[in-house]
Order: sequence, then structure tokens, then C-alpha cells
Amino acid sequence: MTCMITSRRIFVTRSLAAAGAIAALAETGPTSAQSQTGVSENDPQAQALGYKPDGTKTDLKKYPNYVSGQSCSACALFQSTAPEGFGSCAVFGNRIVAGKGWCSAWTKKA
Repeated sequence: MTCMITSRRIFVTRSLAAAGAIAALAETGPTSAQSQTGVSENDPQAQALGYKPDGTKTDLKKYPNYVSGQSCSACALFQSTAPEGFGSCAVFGNRIVAGKGWCSAWTKKA
């Protein structure tokens, strides 16, 4: 009987440890993109590329290559790995950009 009680204790202890590990992994999994820093309009690289979180506010005189309808979410450099409406961008070192944003590095998805 002692062996069975010990085995049950070990099972329960290991089960609780496994559940805790799974919970910890879940918190650092897909949602870890939320903890990445987002690109600000004030960032020097963002300013150099004319990044705007809302592409419709792009300065057309400074960036005449902007076409209405172009957005980060439709760019080949955008990866939708962040919360809805946001994603990481290869141009900005995989930092988070707004899906409806735009910059002069915009490239049409294939």
C-alpha cells in the first residue's frame, strides 16, 4: 500500500509541475510578440522610411510612390505574428508595425 501512495504522490507532483510548465510556455509562446517593441513614428529609421502607423496619413509630396490601398499587411516584408492588426516587419528588425501602416520600403506580396 505504501508503494501505491508514493506512486500517487509522485504522479500528482509531476502532473502539477507539468501543468505549470505548460502554462509558462503558453505565456511566452505566440503572445511574446506583444512584448516586442513597436515602431514609433519618431524612430530615426521610421522617419527615414516615412513610416506612418496609418498609411493614409503618408506625406504624398515627400513619398509620391505611395498608392492608396498599400499597407504593411499587404507588404512582402510583413509577418502577421502579433496581435490582430499588427505584425513584425523585416525592415525594422522584426519589430511590431501596424497592419494599416506604410513606409517607403513597401513591396507587393507575391
